Amino acid sequence: MPTSASVLFCCPHLRLTLRLFNAFPFRFRSIRPLCASHASSFTSGDTAVYNSNSLDKGNSIAHKRHGGLEAFSSPTVENVAIDVNPPRGTRDFPPEEMRLRSWLFQNFREVSALFAFEEVDFPVLESEALFIRKAGEEISEQLYNFEDKGGRRVALRPELTPSLARLVIQKGKALPLPVKWFTIGQCWRYERTTRGRRREHYQWNMDIIGVQGVAAEAELIFSIVILFKRLGITSSDVGFKVSSRKVLQAVLQRYSIPEKLFGKVCIIIDKMDKIPKEEIEKELTMLGIPMEAINGLLQILSLKSVPELEEALGSDADAVDDLKDLFLLIEQYGCSNWIQFDASIVRGLAYYTGVVFELLKERGLLPELGPKVDYIVLPLDPQLQGAAAMVASTLREKGRSVDLVLENKRLKWVFKHAERINASKLILVGDSEWQRGMVRVKNLCSREESDLPLHELE
Repeated sequence: MPTSASVLFCCPHLRLTLRLFNAFPFRFRSIRPLCASHASSFTSGDTAVYNSNSLDKGNSIAHKRHGGLEAFSSPTVENVAIDVNPPRGTRDFPPEEMRLRSWLFQNFREVSALFAFEEVDFPVLESEALFIRKAGEEISEQLYNFEDKGGRRVALRPELTPSLARLVIQKGKALPLPVKWFTIGQCWRYERTTRGRRREHYQWNMDIIGVQGVAAEAELIFSIVILFKRLGITSSDVGFKVSSRKVLQAVLQRYSIPEKLFGKVCIIIDKMDKIPKEEIEKELTMLGIPMEAINGLLQILSLKSVPELEEALGSDADAVDDLKDLFLLIEQYGCSNWIQFDASIVRGLAYYTGVVFELLKERGLLPELGPKVDYIVLPLDPQLQGAAAMVASTLREKGRSVDLVLENKRLKWVFKHAERINASKLILVGDSEWQRGMVRVKNLCSREESDLPLHELE
């Protein structure tokens, strides 16, 4: 389901990408109408508490209390300690990092909503056949794939586009066009881990299905511009490289190169920024492409402006028409300073200079996202734990966040805990106040306090 133009924006650290042909983390694409013939993850709410009696002897988890903290030794399997680090290429998200991730994802969702996109998701585990492609493509070689207990070949999704296509085909003609969907999903690729590139990543897709022309591409480019503006990033920090696959198609047609070689040529051209020109020429020669065609191809792929491309391909070339229309629309959106033409972008693997996440850090654009709690509720006597639970329940039903102290704690600990979780107020449930139907409320900012009946708590 190709489009007429490809757009790339990739951040090596966040793996942030804008491209229209191959899924890559945080990618946007538009898709033409289907022909009639083509009629992080996470568990939620699960809590498990284990003790040595509930596990096999060899897999027991020893636990001891140290000042109210449950300390666990590593479980063992046949006397081999389990590594407490996450698997290679993956990572944990403790609260301080999870807050930043949630903040970023919320920005993704809000920008998607501004453009009237609806959120969808797909299984992390899919049929392996969905991702198997022609030999030589990186993604086929990087699958986390295996046979399940039912003998089915399955894979952890390395990208989101095949799942999107599967769902669209499943819906068939019942799906009204155009479709505007977005997804924020966890993906997996078994590849060498490098700085900012892990084996698991999160991908933000925005997909427009069923729109002709390049209007959808322009809309998607503008959406990422809006995102960056919200984050405080400017066009002097980052930019987009734009081209069209029709450029490469036109060159191959000019030299009578068989259409079946198009995909393989794309894979080789993809490497232009990674390997020497001589290696590119060598690999193209091995495909049977004559040297005259190779020289013509590399010359056109070096062009950096649409007028130069028009001069090389002619004004009647489809690629030229599409790109002129796209750049005109981008100018009318008011974001032409964010993009530039680069004919070598044929599949979307080019990087802008700079790393977005590090840029946000350096500029002080990352928000201070500490925890925030409305109330701490403390029973001053163990016998009042039920009363404290009633207070907490009343406030939670009113939409307030409440940290109910579950153990017998001294006020000194409670005040330190309140500071750590950034609580606004402390409610003390004491015997004399409770007998009068009251609780003591302390404002932790102003230090003012008062006794209030339960129904007046807000």
